[in-house]
Amino acid sequence: MRRFSHAWLVVPAAAVVLVGGTVYLPFYSLGPGPARAVQPLIRFDERTRYESDGTFVLTSVRFNQLTPFGVVDAWLDPDESVVSREELFAPGETKEEERERTISEMDQSKLDAAYVVLEDLTDYPEEHGDGVLIQGVVGGCAADGELYPGDLVTAIDGSAVDTVLEARRIIRAAPAGSGLEFDVTVEGDREMVSLVREPCGGEERPLVGISMIESFPFDVRISSGEIGGPSAGLAWALGLYDLLTPGDLTGGRAIATTGALATDGTVFPIGGIEDKVVGAAKAGASVLILPEDNLSDARAAGREDVELVPVSTFADALEFLQSNA
Repeated sequence: MRRFSHAWLVVPAAAVVLVGGTVYLPFYSLGPGPARAVQPLIRFDERTRYESDGTFVLTSVRFNQLTPFGVVDAWLDPDESVVSREELFAPGETKEEERERTISEMDQSKLDAAYVVLEDLTDYPEEHGDGVLIQGVVGGCAADGELYPGDLVTAIDGSAVDTVLEARRIIRAAPAGSGLEFDVTVEGDREMVSLVREPCGGEERPLVGISMIESFPFDVRISSGEIGGPSAGLAWALGLYDLLTPGDLTGGRAIATTGALATDGTVFPIGGIEDKVVGAAKAGASVLILPEDNLSDARAAGREDVELVPVSTFADALEFLQSNA
């Protein structure tokens, strides 16, 4: 009987270990993600490239779904926090949908960054290439899942488009409920995409659900890998600007930066700022340029080894760098 009693004690213990290590809960650990040097990820043609002695560092946040044991580990890690699924995912959103959404946000941040820099350094958008670029897509509209930020539209319903104005005229002339054929180039491959113009995205007027910008006067390519979200816009813009202009904005330093960037140069606040301060310190950055509205939360990270530089526009960031290079 004694041997049987020991066996019954072992079974519940094994079950606890199994459940604690393999059953996932609707909770995630949130902490500093990879920090990457920006300039090596940027490529362009037809322009001189000016390398820097230092680098701009892109900061990020990573999250992982937790088991019960993982929750305990995250609580004990000073660089990790535990958040509910609702804080990371839209209602009803799957992991794959979340990934597609954040990658699209990242792609849009690249376009917006290039827009800001080229408008400042060239005659863009007056001077531009052929076709128009998809800047963003409205969820729930016909273009959702069919077109993506960075796609180049060269014709609509057989008519070539070289400006956003031309593209808008063709789309608006189509009757509600009618289909439109988009001639799209994606990474060098040509595709035809059919979209129906109808009310969507909370609008009563018919839409296909896209925003567009003029194509760039020369090819700009930015590689972000699996990092998603909109918060790298300022980093891409500073890295691209430094590569296109003589001199060295970094002053030979590793300068971390984060912030969502609009095409008018406005820098918007982002999430996970405390983790990004920690990530900047771990990457060896002496400075973190960040949205002004994130400053108080960034200070809460308590890292005195990283100088926090708040900005509200791209011009503010340039002014700091040019004064401190």
